Amino acid sequence: MKKDTNETRQHILDTGYKLIVSKGFSNVGLTEILQSAGVPKGSFYYYFKSKEQFGEEIITSYFSEYLVALDDIFQPRGSSACNRLMEYWQRWIETQCDSCVDQKCLVVKLSAEVADLSEPMRLALLNGSTLVVKRIAECIEAGIDDGSIVKVDAAMTANSLYNMWLGATLMGKLQRNADGLHQAMQITTSILTSNTVA
Repeated sequence: MKKDTNETRQHILDTGYKLIVSKGFSNVGLTEILQSAGVPKGSFYYYFKSKEQFGEEIITSYFSEYLVALDDIFQPRGSSACNRLMEYWQRWIETQCDSCVDQKCLVVKLSAEVADLSEPMRLALLNGSTLVVKRIAECIEAGIDDGSIVKVDAAMTANSLYNMWLGATLMGKLQRNADGLHQAMQITTSILTSNTVA
């Protein structure tokens, strides 16, 4: 694809992400996406085969950026692996506030909605989440090695923590507060530093 074509395609994806993370996948039509992106209505199928493929691409693009940011947070820079993990969870809390529309968790927004509607989108969410959990497990292993995290099963702990944080984020949407996320932070700290649930 030409540079202009790639830029337009990415612009549609970025615009679609903002709308979908706010309203959900099913509630956003192609006309709204294209109008918001300032792209002619008939050109959508030049860039994407279907709305489903568009959704899959949004998820893939989201995780590509998310994993780059995650790698940056987890990069050793003189702080312990435990501190890097806690920074990650703190950023999670900060980006789930109502004013942070651009950084809301797409996994939370779409998992329940599209899991039964689109197998390609479900698999894209699962594959991306699996890569996130893998990075968390690697950071836990680094923390065990540097002594900042107690000995735990890194893969199982990473999976459990990620599941807990997704659930706390979902409950936060229902309760309209961050209480569950703060509780998740306390439990995460206890698990990583003493292998207990406080």
